[in-house]
Amino acid sequence: MKRVHIFVSGIVQGVFFRYSTSIKARELGLTGWVRNLRDGRVEMVCEGKDDAIKDMIAWSKKGPQGAFVEKIDVQYEEHRGEFTDFQIIR
Repeated sequence: MKRVHIFVSGIVQGVFFRYSTSIKARELGLTGWVRNLRDGRVEMVCEGKDDAIKDMIAWSKKGPQGAFVEKIDVQYEEHRGEFTDFQIIR
């Protein structure tokens, strides 16, 4: 099991990025959360199987239709197993 902390920059707010992220994470069997940051980025923490984490990173590089991802920052962290589902945080 892996854990990743991702920051997505670009036109990623107001384009259903958080909602689409939560759907994708659930499809992949990931747990964690996603939220908008005041600086215009989207932040997410995901935990799950290695292949699912890789798929989420790849998806985050393009995001949903209407998003324009300029950059993602990925930080691998210790798996903590602290989540039971994937949530949108406001």
